Amino acid sequence: MSSRFINVVVCVKMPFICFSLGSTVQSHTKGIWMWCVPHPKKPNHVLVLLDTEGLGDVEKGDNQNDSWIFALAVLLSSTFVYNSMGTINQQAMDQLHYVTELTDRIRAKSTSDNNVGEDSGDFVSFFPDFVWTLRDFSLDLKADGEPITADEYLENSLKLKQGTSQKDKNFNLPRLCIRKFFPKKKCFIFDRPTHRKKLGQLETLHDDELDSEFVQQAAAFCSYIFSNSKTKTLSGGIKVNGSRLENLVLTYLDAISSGDLPCMENAVLALAQIENAAAVQKAIAHYDQQMTQKVKLPTETLQELLDLHRASEKEAIEIFIKSSFKDEDHLFQKELANQLEKKRDDFCKQNMKASSDRCSALLRDLFSPLEEDVKQGIYSKPGGYRLLIQKTQELKEKYLQEPRKGIQAEETLQTYLRSKESIIDAILQTDQTLTEKEKEIEVERVKAESAQAAAKMLEEMQKKNQQMMEQKEKSYQEHVKQLTEKMERDRAQLLAEQERTLALKLEEQARLLNEGFQNESRQLHNEIQNLQKRMAQPRRRCVIS
Repeated sequence: MSSRFINVVVCVKMPFICFSLGSTVQSHTKGIWMWCVPHPKKPNHVLVLLDTEGLGDVEKGDNQNDSWIFALAVLLSSTFVYNSMGTINQQAMDQLHYVTELTDRIRAKSTSDNNVGEDSGDFVSFFPDFVWTLRDFSLDLKADGEPITADEYLENSLKLKQGTSQKDKNFNLPRLCIRKFFPKKKCFIFDRPTHRKKLGQLETLHDDELDSEFVQQAAAFCSYIFSNSKTKTLSGGIKVNGSRLENLVLTYLDAISSGDLPCMENAVLALAQIENAAAVQKAIAHYDQQMTQKVKLPTETLQELLDLHRASEKEAIEIFIKSSFKDEDHLFQKELANQLEKKRDDFCKQNMKASSDRCSALLRDLFSPLEEDVKQGIYSKPGGYRLLIQKTQELKEKYLQEPRKGIQAEETLQTYLRSKESIIDAILQTDQTLTEKEKEIEVERVKAESAQAAAKMLEEMQKKNQQMMEQKEKSYQEHVKQLTEKMERDRAQLLAEQERTLALKLEEQARLLNEGFQNESRQLHNEIQNLQKRMAQPRRRCVIS
């Protein structure tokens, strides 16, 4: 489940138990029961079902517990099912007073002012869809003598009452909160499933033993949930999987147990810290795997190694970008860049050592017989110097023709030859077939060759440094490119989210105006203006330093 996205459906009012809320309630009090099933219609998704204990039980004597359970259910779910008995009347609304306390229990932002009017837009971005299920519903669905749907019945029940008295305010407050916090609403009615005497046996009854209307209503409800319940998504379009849900639950419960309010922004940032650190490790592990599979040391050239690094680095960045979110100031991406750079440098050092070891071993194999001959004095005779130079040149040609020597081939060869200069010079000076003039010319020739070799190595070193500088720039540009694309995607997703919220607010504002509630409409108008200002803010520049 940890890698699969989840659809979280919570049913409030049912008496099931799982975990305690901690020090804020008695230790024996349990609140929510959870179970998971494969989603019947969405591959690679899991349907997570949460059932809360019955709220409003007078025997518990702890309304704070009920309020926290309600708040947790809202925070964790993508579809919130409120399950009540009978019709939607004032008593039902009064029992739903928890919705009026949501901004006293939940913060959208770490610096927010816990006010319904100011923060409702922020809450809407991560609050679930609202489904009200009415059990044992016995009325005919009609209004003014005309048949209506269950959804229309719910909308009619949420209409506000004109007036400024406290009674009018108490009537309007839960309705106004539901309308603001849960723009997408649905209603289902259920007949009594069977005769009263059989209600205690419901779990053992087959469908053909239940009321046929109830069976059809239940099928319609399940079909709606399976088809319309969204993947649980946090503010910013962050889709929740099993491990993220676990971390969210622990974060919220820790906040409640310590006396704080659960804060969505803080929860997302805490989750981002965990996930982004894991994303760095996942990216590095992929890089290591790819380089281990592809790189055969020593490489013939530095560029060959850098090309393999660049391809593996690109994939590693892609994995990080895909797995990370809310990387404030790009700290984790900088960490990834630093680790990748260190990995690259380590591979370069390994490549140099592998090349040096390979070349040194090859020189030993090729020149050992010659060294032994020199020790035996074979070349310490008239004409021996020219024979030694000729043999040395032949062995150099063999050495240069050997494949896969790597980037240290020339430097290792020159280092070896320099180590033998004193011996060669001694043979030169004792060779009686050469005149003093010829010896001087030979010394100058050797110096010239040595200087030429040194210049060649310097040029090669400068070339390598240039390649390393170019690779660093390419790495930086790859990070910037992928991050810029991610920021563009995130901004498009945020704008789409804000546009959906704006459309819902405009729709609710029009409804309030139509119902004659000018003050509430003006409050909503202020929210709309604030949202439009945020939508018009300039894009952030992508800078990784």
